[in-house]
Amino acid sequence: MQEIKRKHTRLIHLGNIPIGGGAPVSIQSMLSVKTANLENAIKQIQELESVGCDIIRCAVMDLDDAKAIKELKEIAKAPLVADIHFNYRLALAAIENGVDGLRINPGNIGKIEGVKALVAAAGERNIPIRIGVNSGSLPKDLLQKYGVSAKSMVESALRHIRILEELNYYEIKVSVKASSIPLTLESYRLLSNACYYPLHLGVTEAGTVFRGSIKSSIALGILLEEGIGDTIRVSLTDNPVQEVKVAKEILTALGLRKGLNIISCPTCGRTRIDLIKMATEVEKALELYIDYPLTIAIMGCAVNGPGEAKEADFGIAGGIKEGLIFAAGKVLKKVPETSLVTELVTLVKEYISNH
Repeated sequence: MQEIKRKHTRLIHLGNIPIGGGAPVSIQSMLSVKTANLENAIKQIQELESVGCDIIRCAVMDLDDAKAIKELKEIAKAPLVADIHFNYRLALAAIENGVDGLRINPGNIGKIEGVKALVAAAGERNIPIRIGVNSGSLPKDLLQKYGVSAKSMVESALRHIRILEELNYYEIKVSVKASSIPLTLESYRLLSNACYYPLHLGVTEAGTVFRGSIKSSIALGILLEEGIGDTIRVSLTDNPVQEVKVAKEILTALGLRKGLNIISCPTCGRTRIDLIKMATEVEKALELYIDYPLTIAIMGCAVNGPGEAKEADFGIAGGIKEGLIFAAGKVLKKVPETSLVTELVTLVKEYISNH
């Protein structure tokens, strides 16, 4: 696979995570529970970390949420980002309680004194600020001038950036999200040429797991392949754990992250085994090994078996109520259909434990 040439952006640090400057693309998700509900928030943080979430954002809507960050930081391994709208005092409270990053638009704060106080507090602890522009909340003057467009999105982002730059603050990350894929692509391309800050990619209001995964995979996949993007979020109307799983698959498919690659044929009239069931069972059985760089092939017949899947590390090729277990294109043994999944999974796990 040809290596993607990524655009070089300014290096910042969010807690222990480097962002930009050629650092690996990080995966972000967001708590779907109230931050001050400590029991549920802690549970969700641990669930997100268990599937490989690098950055966790949480809504800070009141002082209770801001104060909760202190306790959440005691258990969280991933850096926490406080998501705040308008109220800079909540941002200051989040900083006091140890938050690693902020998502707040300085132009929405109002008086410059509030922005200065925010920048001073963030600067003392080297806390990056993410500017987040959404197509559904653009300034009226830009809407009148450009309508909902990439120009209005990027100009809005640059306005916020200039406010921070005028205060000599450069620990910045930027996003310009839309629910439209063409608008998302055009906006990020334009922004990538207009600034050197790291970019957070996402399609806002993408939808359910089915539709949202498709939309996000198209938009994020195209941008990442073009070298644009330093962090990503797959926004889904579902458990945020699903967001992380889809994001990891996007990065793995593009060669931007090493991980388990499970390939399987779409089935046809030649298939004489329950391939759909087998592929699902293998995927579930190897879920805990998702970060291990192996390719596993689940193929329905000899035509799509060791020949077409010869680059796979391990695989199954189905026959009539039986199948072949193969590794690196070489047949290892023939086993009954009922034992194919067990034999393959055992072989893979043994290989991983020995390497």
